[in-house]
Amino acid sequence: MADNKLYDILGVNRNAGENEIKKQYRKLAKEFHPDKNPDAGDRFKEISFAYEVLSDPKKRATYDRYGLQGMQEGAQDFGGEDFLSHIFGGGLFGGFSPFGGPMGGMRQRRQRTEDTVHTLKVSLEDLYNGKTSKLQLSKNVICKKCNGKGSKNGNVVKCNTCRGCGIKTTLRHIGPGFAQQSQSTCPDCHGSGEYIKDSDRCSSCKGKKVNSETKILEVHIDKGMKENQKIFFRGEGDQMPDVEAGDVVIVLQQKPHEKFVRDGDNLRMEHTVTLTEALCGFSFVVKHLDGRDLVVTHPVGSVLKPGDIKTVENEGMPQYKNPFQKGNLNIMFKITFPENHFADEQGYALLEKYLPPRPAYNMPIGDNVEEVDLNDYDPNERRNNSNHRGESYASDDEEAHGPGIQCAQQ
Repeated sequence: MADNKLYDILGVNRNAGENEIKKQYRKLAKEFHPDKNPDAGDRFKEISFAYEVLSDPKKRATYDRYGLQGMQEGAQDFGGEDFLSHIFGGGLFGGFSPFGGPMGGMRQRRQRTEDTVHTLKVSLEDLYNGKTSKLQLSKNVICKKCNGKGSKNGNVVKCNTCRGCGIKTTLRHIGPGFAQQSQSTCPDCHGSGEYIKDSDRCSSCKGKKVNSETKILEVHIDKGMKENQKIFFRGEGDQMPDVEAGDVVIVLQQKPHEKFVRDGDNLRMEHTVTLTEALCGFSFVVKHLDGRDLVVTHPVGSVLKPGDIKTVENEGMPQYKNPFQKGNLNIMFKITFPENHFADEQGYALLEKYLPPRPAYNMPIGDNVEEVDLNDYDPNERRNNSNHRGESYASDDEEAHGPGIQCAQQ
């Protein structure tokens, strides 16, 4: 026998056209809308659900062929449960009929508990060399004594407040002819749709259906992993009865390094050399992240300038999942200059002999030429000189007029 339940809800026959279905839906929706009829919330849901199915040609064809009860078996011709999930699972009510639980007995995709997220602080050495860390965490597991029923004998009572749906709907009138509907987790059953009498509660979980358990996870940090990269432990999250366990998600957080800064697959560092080293070449040792000593050499005859960046190829970070390929190590150089009077006159003359010649300037002559000296910069000197000048002018003014003397009025 054909399933006409959705057609009966809208009050149309199986041969009704698209316009007739739409017209009838608008009529019923206007009559049973919660804003006008607060007690008809369930009826409005039935109407909306029926219209969602019958107004979509693909959904309507599937319903006409299989009905609500036979859809799971008959849908195998169209690709099985994935097809049903695509047609009905993404609808207004997520594949659930507002007039009788899961639609047509169709098996739904199981809900999941929320993922559990933990941050794990790691060093740059850990990300370079790889490491296995142990992480201890607590999670909820289904009570073994009552198998997640929460009661001694499995008896539960349907919550009267939410009528077993776990959601409490509240209508608040905000003006003549207007009402606002809000939904919240039922405060009596905490969203479970049921409650257990105190006398029937499991002695192990106290009716909560789950117990807390400590577990140690081994977190494998692969070479080349990066800041904020996530490591997933599938199904290791909190457990709940009839709900798929979520994941444990480990988020890597890199601690600052005293020498190196990571830049993608490259490493950056700074190094300071003397003026002699910058002009005459140098060698120094870098302790790398894997413990190796890198002897970095800059040859004689290649002058290093302040802010120059040099590259050591293939000594950066290993690439994730391809650790034999590495980035580069980039070194920015700073140069310290000697203090004043670091040599005698002969030393300066010898130094000037080997340095590039000074630029030649045509010095001007005449009465408008004045020779000045360079002094060390003092950011407060300008302000102090201004104050002195102000005091000097004030003093001259006082001497000119004398104390208490004012200019005569013309």
